[in-house]
Amino acid sequence: MSASKAETLSPRAILEALVAFPTVSDRSNLDLVQWVQDYLASHGIESHRVDKPGDEAKAGLFAHVGPWEEGAVVLSGHTDVVPVEGQAWDSDPFTVVERDGRLYGRGCCDMKGFDALAIWALVEGSKRDLVRPLQIAFSYDEEIGCMGAPPLIEAMDGVVPRGRDAIIGEPSLMKAVTGQKGGTGYHVHVHGYEVHSSLVHTGVSAIMYGAKLIDWVNARNAANMARTPTEVAALFTPPWSTQHVGMIAGGTAHNITARDCTFAVECRLVPGETVADWCAAFEARADEIQADMQAVRPEAWIERAAFFTVPPLVPEDEGSAEALVRQITGDNGNHAVSYGTEAGHFQNAGYSAVICGPGSIEQAHQENEYLSIAELDAGQDFMARLLDRLS
Repeated sequence: MSASKAETLSPRAILEALVAFPTVSDRSNLDLVQWVQDYLASHGIESHRVDKPGDEAKAGLFAHVGPWEEGAVVLSGHTDVVPVEGQAWDSDPFTVVERDGRLYGRGCCDMKGFDALAIWALVEGSKRDLVRPLQIAFSYDEEIGCMGAPPLIEAMDGVVPRGRDAIIGEPSLMKAVTGQKGGTGYHVHVHGYEVHSSLVHTGVSAIMYGAKLIDWVNARNAANMARTPTEVAALFTPPWSTQHVGMIAGGTAHNITARDCTFAVECRLVPGETVADWCAAFEARADEIQADMQAVRPEAWIERAAFFTVPPLVPEDEGSAEALVRQITGDNGNHAVSYGTEAGHFQNAGYSAVICGPGSIEQAHQENEYLSIAELDAGQDFMARLLDRLS
């Protein structure tokens, strides 16, 4: 779909255009970025592309409308989506299809629905006499660890006036979410030593020693579950930090000590517990197990590679972003989420941050992912009210 000069599209039309780009995280998003830049340019809005370091196939983008001064509201979204392979879709995942008041398509909920609303709001804002600026910031690689947000935030500094309040539009049913767990993960490769299982004492089973590290994960979960949650932790479900191993592979035969065992460990930490502390504890336990392995065979070892780090969103005292969203939505509830977002990156960069977007996280990543038309309409109403406050 091409963006005609001066054509003003509805949020739904923009959503249809965005979904048509299959921006799965292992593919390029440049066609989508170019479409957005062309559409904004047709309305006289300059946008800025931020190429991913070392990867010419991906980019983020940002843009600014309103007075050229600090204090903007930043509408933060990501352009990548998760794969559809192995899912049983009832329609083409990359074509928006309406059924029973719902808009089906990959990314409709997570989070091209919000992206469409942000683009619509930016164009509408360019037509108004804003007294406070509005910005959009769209990242890449959010779905594989929120990796595109830090370079995007850094790139904005000095190119556009610094914003103050960041609204991260992950699905929250348009509620003001003020807390989010942080997290990290490791790819683990246990390198053992093969011998016949009748001589198990002379070999190193990568699976059996890997199981010891996985059992450490189980013990951490049990200890965290038994602990009385802090006031902040009590906002989350569950109200403790969690660790998880979702996939494992290894071994050659039932009568050979396993040469290899690979698995991934992830953790999701309540605010107040740091990624650095968790990583230190994980590394210390892995070192202990590795020493036991090498006492049998010096060649054995445990390879570890961290593959994402997501800082938490810590509830703010009198946060300006939270206050703004609550004023618009009327929502006064306390909401916190365990899924990862880019909110913590904005908060760490000095922004006041809040999560608020259309749709339910229960639809994210699912086959037949959808965003209800009612939620899209609620998002448009939110953006219209936001523009009224900035005008």
